[in-house]
Formats: sequence, structure tokens, C-alpha cells
Amino acid sequence: MSDGAKVSSIPQILNQASNDEREQTLRPHDFLDFVGQSKTVDRLKIMTGAAVKRGEALSHILFCGPPGLGKTTLAMILGKEMNSNVRVTSGPVIERAADLAGLLTGLERADILFIDEIHRLPRVVEEYLYSAMEDFRIDIMIDQGPNARSVSLSIPPFTLVGATTRTGLLSAPLRSRFTLQSRLDYYSAKDLCQIIKRSAALLNLQITEDCALEIANRSRGTPRIANNLLRFVRDFTQQKLFPIADQSVARDALEMLEIDRDGLDDMDKKILTTIGQNYNGGPVGLSTVAIAVGEEIQTVEDVHEPYLIQEGYLQRTQQGRVLTAKGWQKIGLAATTNNQKTFL
Repeated sequence: MSDGAKVSSIPQILNQASNDEREQTLRPHDFLDFVGQSKTVDRLKIMTGAAVKRGEALSHILFCGPPGLGKTTLAMILGKEMNSNVRVTSGPVIERAADLAGLLTGLERADILFIDEIHRLPRVVEEYLYSAMEDFRIDIMIDQGPNARSVSLSIPPFTLVGATTRTGLLSAPLRSRFTLQSRLDYYSAKDLCQIIKRSAALLNLQITEDCALEIANRSRGTPRIANNLLRFVRDFTQQKLFPIADQSVARDALEMLEIDRDGLDDMDKKILTTIGQNYNGGPVGLSTVAIAVGEEIQTVEDVHEPYLIQEGYLQRTQQGRVLTAKGWQKIGLAATTNNQKTFL
């Protein structure tokens, strides 16, 4: 540990607070505590401020982007800003129109219904949302056959906040009914450092500035990952009886998790190595890669591939996945002009 390391000056919470209480406080509760996504936050402040002045329900909002960037947190903050209840559910849970009707009829005026993974709503259920979002009513069918009849139910004005990691899977009619569609981007290391220092204070962990930066650089631009890594660094620090977590402590802890300085984990490197060694750098199909590394196709596509592409290790082409020069360098190999690999 370096003696001259600068210690985070964020005040610690009371030692008497339980671990469970500290875990629950990691999520920001208002816009003041929320770090990053400045454009989205500015838009939400305008919308919530105007809605409160008019005494109306907030307009419908759709959050898009990779997991772990704050979509659920922003929905909770909207509830606090509007002084409204937030009802949380997810697309796969709502299997029938009756399930949606039960949720909507249980809402009060200006309440917020947050549907995570909204792109996974069954299409027949999604269609019931159209009239609910525009006219605040739903038409449901009762009975079947000759006795079937439609009943219109009025619901109080509410706000639908949807979150999706795959915007393209949302139908155009549903997407067009959201007043604001905002995409959340990956965080910079600077913003992640701020989040990590705040979380460390809430976890009653004393860390240095360089420790926060070490964790931030390995967090793939995602606050959820940053907080998860911070929790492990806390456990590592406490178990090893270190008085403070500095850069060397963080490095040792994260190397135990097999997360390198670029944020790549063991599976990321396995994917790159497999494409390089087994398929001469590609192109190779996603399903082939998934089988070769022993992972589900969906996991490779949604969890590992986006970061590898964003950071320039992998390229997606019509023929398949191809290693870039940076990808070759990462696995310690170099590609020649005839696409044959040589060790660096």
C-alpha cells in the first residue's frame, strides 16, 4: 500500500448501520446523487418539473441501453420527484392481458408503472397498452364464443416507464407512444470513480483515489459492475485485514476475479483466443463461437460481444465475427497478410 495515496474524503455513514441497510443505500434516490447521463437527466428534470407545476401525470418514457446503466434507478428517482408510487414489473412476467389489466387497474393517479425488458412483452399484451397509454382505458374480452363481449375499463392517468436492452425488438406502434425515448450510454472512468467513492462511503470502506480509478478502469463503463467489483474489494480488504483499500489491494482483488486492466474477464479472453487460434481470426459465426467456448449464444451476444466490439477487439461483419488488430494483440498473437497467426 502506498503511504502517499490520497484517501477519498467522502464521509462515512454510522458504524451502527447494518450491512443490509448500507447495501440498500447504494442506489441513488434523487437527481442530485445520480452521476452521469447528463443529457437524459436534464430532459427528465424538465419533464418532471413541468408535470409537477401542471399537477399532471408524467409523460411516458422509454429508457434504452445495455444493462446496469441506471434505467431502474432513474425510474425510482422519477417516482420520488413526482411524489408517486412506482410499480415494478418485467415483460416476461406479464403473460396475459388479464395480468396487465390487474396491474393497470391497481394504479392510482400519476403513479408510475415500470416495465423492465419491455421488448419481451407478448404482442397481444402489448396491443392492450396502446389505448391504456393514449386514452387511459383498456378493452378486455369476457367469456368466449357466442357469449364473448368487450368491456371497457377506465384507468387513472399514469406514467409508463419502459426499459429495454434491445430497442429494435419493440414494435413501431408501441415505441411511438413514448414521449421521450432516451438512450443511456456507458460511463466514463471519471464518472465511475465518483460512483465508486460514494458507494465505498456507504459501505463504510475507506479507499484511495487510485483504488477507485483501478476499479473504474475494469468496470466496462457500467455502474452495476463497478459496485459489484467494489463489494469484492471490500470483502478482500476486510478478510486480509488491510486498514485501507488502495490501488495495490484493488489490483490483487480483481486479479483474483480474473478481470484484467481493460475490464475483460476470462470468458471475454476465451472468445478472442478461440476466434484467433481456432478460426484464424474469422470470419466465424456467432453460434460456432458460442459452442466452441461452451456458452449460450444469447449470453455471448448480449453480455460479452457488445463490450468487445465497442472497445475495438472484435468486428461484426456479414460473414461473421472477425478479430481486429487490437484483438490479436490482446491474445498475444499477430495476424499476417495471409491471415495466418504468429506469436508476438
